[in-house]
Amino acid sequence: MTTAITKVNGQPVADEPRFDPVALAEAEAIRTRAAAEADARRIEAEGKADAEKIKAAEEAERQRLANERNRLKLEKDQASHATFIAEHKRRKDAAEAAAAKARKTEDEAEAKEAARAAEQRRSENIWKWGARGIYGVGLVIAAPIQFLAFWDKERPFLVAAPALLEGLALALAFGAAWAVAHRRDVMPYRVGIMIAALIAAGINLWHGITDNSIGPNAGSIGALASLGGPIVLMAYEHGIAQKADGIPSWREKRDAERKKKAEAEAREKAKAEKAAAETNAAAQKAKQQMQAEEEQKRKDADRREHHPDVWEVAEALRSARGSQYVTEQIWADAWYRVTGSKVVGVRPEMEAESRAAQARMKAIAELPVLGDLSQVGSQKAPGAKKAPGAPDGRRFNGGTPPLRRAGDALPYCDAAKKQAALEQADTQPANKTI
Repeated sequence: MTTAITKVNGQPVADEPRFDPVALAEAEAIRTRAAAEADARRIEAEGKADAEKIKAAEEAERQRLANERNRLKLEKDQASHATFIAEHKRRKDAAEAAAAKARKTEDEAEAKEAARAAEQRRSENIWKWGARGIYGVGLVIAAPIQFLAFWDKERPFLVAAPALLEGLALALAFGAAWAVAHRRDVMPYRVGIMIAALIAAGINLWHGITDNSIGPNAGSIGALASLGGPIVLMAYEHGIAQKADGIPSWREKRDAERKKKAEAEAREKAKAEKAAAETNAAAQKAKQQMQAEEEQKRKDADRREHHPDVWEVAEALRSARGSQYVTEQIWADAWYRVTGSKVVGVRPEMEAESRAAQARMKAIAELPVLGDLSQVGSQKAPGAKKAPGAPDGRRFNGGTPPLRRAGDALPYCDAAKKQAALEQADTQPANKTI
């Protein structure tokens, strides 16, 4: 039995500090807990900061992708707009070129028409005055001869006979011009002109033969002058009358005949080409029909040989629907009625084998990866338990395990959980203690 010393030499002895392991352990636990909480807060802050960084990076990447898509869309729209502008400009230029060409062609046609009209007016004017000039020259030649032939001192009034003979043809020529201008029948005037001209010509020729003072030469020239002037003037009036009446000339008739012949040839050629095209199309159609019939016969024979049960139902459907052949729709309906499959060619046995093969492939693909190639070694079950007196084995923690709180570690993904469960179930007999 020990006795505690409370006094020495009459003086009280102070209590010596004693070692208290419980207090030290509690203090160490408090420090450890504080450090763990600080680490937890630090880790949480770092996790939040990292999460913010990741979120910001993802948002930046999302924005970059959105901007890139917008840029590409803008470039595409710009390219489409540029293509549209180029096509619009090309069409506009083509339309303007076509319009300019049409205007040029029209202007050239108008210029040619104006030149032709001017030439017609010029030639008509020359022809008119030439005919009148010939008529005037004929009067100058024929009138003196007739004056010599009808001159009689006892009957001076006969000097007016040349004016009557030549003036009769001239008056009838004026009447013919009036008839042409007023679209009246001009034939009586022409007959009258020729009768008057023949009478005057006959008188000139007779007096030239019978009257030596005139002579045959002068009589013949007078007869020709009496006939030539009216004939030339009548020819001019005849052309004017045809133009006014719209009667085509010989040249216009010839051109019309050529044009009509060319059009008839073009129609015959088009008709022949159309007939050849129709014959070719009919031959092609007959060839395609024959190929289709041969293909249908091949299909029918193949289906009848390899699928007789379905063929019987297809024939019944074809007969009921009034179809000439077993069409693809009829065959599909018959296949569904017999096999129950909507996919033509797939029978129940084939479907069962396919589904079994798919199930085997799925089971093989989902088996756990064991051994050295395992990627979830951290999820394995703990090892064998240690003896009660064995050392802890953990360093620098005072022997006290760290404080764990909910949320310290990130949750495991479904694949890791499933793999760990499979590996744990596989290695569980080895972890049992005896």
